[in-house]
Amino acid sequence: MKFKFVLLGSIAAFAPISGALAANAVVSAEPEAVEYVRVCDAFGTGYFYIPGTETCLKIEGYVRFQVNGGPTDVSSDWDAITRGQVQFTAKSDTEYGPLTGVMVLQTNADNANSQVAKLDSAYLDIAGIRAGLFYSWWDAGLSGETDDLASGPTLHNSLRYQYEVDGFFAGVSVDELEDSKYYNGNSANNIGVAGGIGGKADGFTYQVTAGYDTDNEEGALRALGTVAIGPGTFGLGAVYASGPNAYYNAAEWAVAAEFAIKATDKLKITPGVQYYGNYGVSGAEFVDNNDAWKAGVTIDYQIAENLYAKASVQHLKPNTGADVTSGYFRLQRAF
Repeated sequence: MKFKFVLLGSIAAFAPISGALAANAVVSAEPEAVEYVRVCDAFGTGYFYIPGTETCLKIEGYVRFQVNGGPTDVSSDWDAITRGQVQFTAKSDTEYGPLTGVMVLQTNADNANSQVAKLDSAYLDIAGIRAGLFYSWWDAGLSGETDDLASGPTLHNSLRYQYEVDGFFAGVSVDELEDSKYYNGNSANNIGVAGGIGGKADGFTYQVTAGYDTDNEEGALRALGTVAIGPGTFGLGAVYASGPNAYYNAAEWAVAAEFAIKATDKLKITPGVQYYGNYGVSGAEFVDNNDAWKAGVTIDYQIAENLYAKASVQHLKPNTGADVTSGYFRLQRAF
């Protein structure tokens, strides 16, 4: 009995100490779940889910070094320029179909103290409707550098609808032509209306584009086509303008042709020619009987995966005025 009393007393004495130790005990917390980046293959390669969302994001771009040659610089016959460009594309599913947002940032550096950063494109796209700053159908051309079938700029704030099915598209856009050329003494902020159709099938592609400049009250019509022939692709383009306008103002009409020769898997050689009718603008009219022709060659070579070289030489000869020979050499790393 005495032993039992002593044992119970010992337990009672240690109980407060034990309770205090239990109250101050350190308990290891469970590790929080980490959400790793998930690949999104619903919209093609390169997309991943933004953590915590169902939006897919793709990041791509390029770094370019280019040396231009020709009578374009007041201090030299050549000029080096470096460009960095990055593009963000976000996509997600909605009840109206995929919702797309694109933003392209670009910086061009002529030298360390002369750099121009700009928003190259920014637009949203859903159910065939595109709104924002983007390049028009007029920005398309043949694969070489000889053709001159659109007048810049071809980048506008626009609202566009484009219908697409396999191998075919058709659409219409309203373009703000605020930074285009004016020939009727109008101030900035004119409006253009453009339309385009195009498609591809069995090695053949085509595109027909029209544009009407409301301030200059003139329009232009252009057709492009390519077809695979033998070791390469033959391309043909033609354009007509009723008068100088924001969509085309180099000449009243022009025809261009090229043959892109795939010499090897990595080498493409593209000779091309173009003929201009009533070349140049005087006042608000094209210059009558001042035709011109242009000839050149462009060479593309893939040095390694995602690393490309391009060289181009062009010669322009108008009926009146000086001949112009120009060109460039480019290295570009894409990612």
